[in-house]
Amino acid sequence: MVKRFVLYGFLGICAEIFWTGMGSLINGDIRLRGFTYIWMFPIYGMIVFLEPIQHKIKNWPLVLRGGVYTILIFFMEYTSGLFLRFLLGVCPWNYTGPLAINGLIRLDFIPIWFCFGIIIEKIHYTIDKISVLLRTQ
Repeated sequence: MVKRFVLYGFLGICAEIFWTGMGSLINGDIRLRGFTYIWMFPIYGMIVFLEPIQHKIKNWPLVLRGGVYTILIFFMEYTSGLFLRFLLGVCPWNYTGPLAINGLIRLDFIPIWFCFGIIIEKIHYTIDKISVLLRTQ
């Protein structure tokens, strides 16, 4: 579980840097400057706790699985943001706009988190396959 926590932490950090780098390009920065916060490492690492849920819902239709992942990701993003505000006095991310809720989540991210959840599901099952292969050798 610790290895997967670390793996998900690194994957999340890399995905966030890539995502913000693409966002900088859209905003005219051809340097593709991406960024994240070290606080995100343990937050992304907590994806490991999705694995038992993924096993339970693996036969559900894609739309339902993605919806579950979206809700869980929003829950984790919101609660971890509240925790960081309590701990640090500030949350590293501060969303604004009409679809932002308390600066902690953005409802326009629904399709993003839906897709991210499905991608994480595929990564999880790939990790499972690799683990089985390594055990049989």
